[in-house]
Amino acid sequence: MSDEMSDEEIKALEKAMKKAKRIASERASELHDLVEDRLPAAFNELPALSEATYEACQTWAEAKARYEQAQTADA
Repeated sequence: MSDEMSDEEIKALEKAMKKAKRIASERASELHDLVEDRLPAAFNELPALSEATYEACQTWAEAKARYEQAQTADA
């Protein structure tokens, strides 16, 4: 049994990585808007939004690593 991934599987990983990056960027933008436009009054929103941004970035980093690993294994 081969460990190589099909082109479709690699494309699916790339799509997942791009989606995760888009979501991370959206969360970062929300955090930026909070900091720039609504602080200090909305300070109570910082913990949840910061955590959501962190988790989205972590998801993107994991998806990116899986995609890069698949590309390397396929080379």
